[in-house]
Amino acid sequence: MRLQSITAFGIGFAIAACVPANTNDEETREFPLPDRPVSDLGSNQFSTEDARDRVGEAKTVMDLAEIEPGMTVADIGAGNGYYTVRLAERVGTDGRVLAQDIDPEALQRLGARVERERLDNVSIKLGEPDDPMLPPDSFDRIFLVHMYHEVREPYAFLWSLWPSLTEGGQVIVVDTDRPPDQHGIHPLLLSCEFIRTGFELVAFKDAPEISGYYAQFKAAATRPEPRDIRPCRGTGDQALKPENKKQSKD
Repeated sequence: MRLQSITAFGIGFAIAACVPANTNDEETREFPLPDRPVSDLGSNQFSTEDARDRVGEAKTVMDLAEIEPGMTVADIGAGNGYYTVRLAERVGTDGRVLAQDIDPEALQRLGARVERERLDNVSIKLGEPDDPMLPPDSFDRIFLVHMYHEVREPYAFLWSLWPSLTEGGQVIVVDTDRPPDQHGIHPLLLSCEFIRTGFELVAFKDAPEISGYYAQFKAAATRPEPRDIRPCRGTGDQALKPENKKQSKD
């Protein structure tokens, strides 16, 4: 049962598993590196939670994502838990939220918050920079909020994410239209990287109230082999030009 696979990732297990991630294994080397800059890891405190609530950020995103009671959701790059706690309330007691981060200290703080606020439908899990470490066929929605531009191995990361969606499951991205080394990513470049790893764009919306844009993806019918993935060339409007779609060997 898919909910059982998530509740196995309890707080105690996640904290005990906080060991340095290895991003140089054989599988990762099969994937191309991004042909673009990657942002340095930013602060977990993107903005104050009260300020984000005043503009209705979480409500806007959860409404667009059609989050309903009973859903199973992953919050990747959960940080201090702004989305985690609001998703927990939205999915209710019959739903589940898995909060994941690659920062052990952030998970320690989030674990304390989960216990303090008695969020019994939340589990936390340490991920790796190139692999979110999610169980397969388990999530109706996966949230990547203002964090995708910091993923150093985006093709390996997205390829590993693909099997964790349930039938009809979708990936929700909130990001900013800025160069990747300035904590953002152009939406066409974002779409290109998702498409190259086996996803299809479902919805896109410019949304100043969420400090950027909203994009929604679903898994395509098939997932490419790692060796067949070619990086998207260029940035911005150049990302999806025909010459950048060729399966060249360079």
